[in-house]
Amino acid sequence: MQKVIINPALGGEDTGIKVGNVFEKDYNLEISKAIYDNLKSLGIDAYLVRNEDKTLNDLERLNIINSYITDNDEVLVLTNMLGDGDDSGAEIIYALRNPDTLANILSTKIESTGQNILKYYQLRDPMNTSIDFYDVIKNTNSNTESIIVSYGYPVNDREFLENNLELLAQVIANGIYDYLKKESFYVVKEGDSLYQLALKFNTTPEKIKEVNYLGGNNLTPGQEILIPEEENNQNFFLYSVKNGDNLYEIARKYNTTINTLKEINNLKSDNLNVGETLKIPTEISTSDDSNYIIYTVKKGDSLYKIANQFKTTVMDIKNLNGLSSNNLDVGDILKIKK
Repeated sequence: MQKVIINPALGGEDTGIKVGNVFEKDYNLEISKAIYDNLKSLGIDAYLVRNEDKTLNDLERLNIINSYITDNDEVLVLTNMLGDGDDSGAEIIYALRNPDTLANILSTKIESTGQNILKYYQLRDPMNTSIDFYDVIKNTNSNTESIIVSYGYPVNDREFLENNLELLAQVIANGIYDYLKKESFYVVKEGDSLYQLALKFNTTPEKIKEVNYLGGNNLTPGQEILIPEEENNQNFFLYSVKNGDNLYEIARKYNTTINTLKEINNLKSDNLNVGETLKIPTEISTSDDSNYIIYTVKKGDSLYKIANQFKTTVMDIKNLNGLSSNNLDVGDILKIKK
């Protein structure tokens, strides 16, 4: 069973510094509760190490965490905290025993809120560099994934932290959901490439990069990556909701309808959350002029690839659509001669 155990840092006598009129310990608890509620609404089994203001030492926290774990559980421990100092931005610390996949996903989700990402990294004990620094990482079960998220520094990030607690909780829950719902992992071997893996697993390099939030094409031996689930219909691309987005504007931009977006994404309402991932249809349709089809550009497309697909030429497509360069953006609408 997949479980997420949420650990709000500090509490009781350990107040931390203030975020406006709220102590850090209370902020950590509030965002933890919000993440808990969001995960529950997404169908994820979640638990809180503390759901009230009380002092817990490291051993007591570990005992509570372990009390929620039974044999064969797949467990993620998320510790929520704030930074203490004069920096500005979020940081994520992940265990030496774990890959950086989740840290990468969460950093991307937090960045979508407008918060700066300082870094995500592993922190070693200076007295013994073969082990982790934090007890909540070092002393949890080796089969447990443990990660610490610091959402910002109250000294410089006060306004952002005060105004975006619920938003941060939503994107963290969405990131965890995206991570846990993928079932197929692959450990990169010497000589592997995105192209080879795409052929092997009947997918595309772009899709592998998308689900793993990879910024480039490089892979490292020993790296653990998610292999995307096969889709019966690949006529869509993935879109990450940004601040200010709404279904009407997204539907208009990508030449579709609100009802279509709601249907293919199983949306019960028109409400969207920043960081939420939407499927956007890229269907080919017949235009009013029977001599042409209308094609919506999807991720990974190029003029050369589209020209080959429809047995035409790059120059014909450019001339027909008034293009002055070969650059395309996902969602662009092209007219293509039959």
